[in-house]
Amino acid sequence: MKIAIFEVEEWERGAFMALEAAHEIVFSHDPIGAGNADEFSGAEVISTFIYSDLGADVLARLKGLKLIATRSTGFDHIDTGYCARKGVLVSNVPAYGDNTVAEHVFGLMLMISHNLYESVERTRKGDFSIKGLRGFDLLGKTLGVLGTGRIGRCVIEIARGFRMDVLAYDIHPDNALAERLGFRYAPVEEVLSSSDIITVHLPATASTRDLISKKEFSMMKEGAVIINTARGGIIDVQALLEAVTKGRVRAAGLDVLPEEPSIREEAELIRSIAMKKPLEALLADHVLLKHRNVYITPHNAFNTKEAVGRILDTTVDNIASYIRGAPKNIVAGYEFASTKG
Repeated sequence: MKIAIFEVEEWERGAFMALEAAHEIVFSHDPIGAGNADEFSGAEVISTFIYSDLGADVLARLKGLKLIATRSTGFDHIDTGYCARKGVLVSNVPAYGDNTVAEHVFGLMLMISHNLYESVERTRKGDFSIKGLRGFDLLGKTLGVLGTGRIGRCVIEIARGFRMDVLAYDIHPDNALAERLGFRYAPVEEVLSSSDIITVHLPATASTRDLISKKEFSMMKEGAVIINTARGGIIDVQALLEAVTKGRVRAAGLDVLPEEPSIREEAELIRSIAMKKPLEALLADHVLLKHRNVYITPHNAFNTKEAVGRILDTTVDNIASYIRGAPKNIVAGYEFASTKG
């Protein structure tokens, strides 16, 4: 069986060695996309991270494809409708870094609340003045958590340790969890209007696309802070840019952007414009990168030694389970709709 592993670093290859004895494995540092898909048309299994283009036009070139083992929890980079029609299975990594991402949330939060970035930059230049660096306590502030899945729950646990009050919104409230952790569920409008800091932990779906837009920013407290480590498309970046420029939002901490893969290099930006990708969102992303009240990290919230190890272990197990005829962690592929693993 031919297995192609994309977006892989040299040190990660060792995780797949257990499969090499009986199968042909090829590795690529690059994502898979329209430019190179034909080279891998014979692969039965591919494994990617989130920057590969797995739309129907690319998938159609992979004539032998039977399994996509994405090394992520989210799978919005994959055309799952095409996979369902063609019987291509998609497996994911349902849990690998709940605490890891939650810790990053508080890294962004503390960077904003204590002006850590500015403080470090100033002292590196030999300036030990504290003028303009006064921050604010997290103690006693209200944290609004949008989404109380695995990561959202970890965020709430940490927030309670900081002695923050917590309001949460979820389409499936877990009242037992709320009682145990000491927070309250509320309608999304109340969460937005009552919170000093809002953090997003929702999946990327059609219903969450631009969920936080101009109307939602207008509901927020003057000077609220927003954190997003989920998916870039959940926040309308043009509305965010307007909100931080006018001061409605004091600051934003973002680990994700809607057109993130396209702004990594100028060549990608030019290609995206040629492909008629949303130019307004691309430009807003670029302006946000330079905005003094916006702190952006490069989709790095997941990236600890422990979390990446769990991703690799689960992905290899997903592939091995498919080979054994007992696929697990399946999120698309209608023949195996009941095998969630």
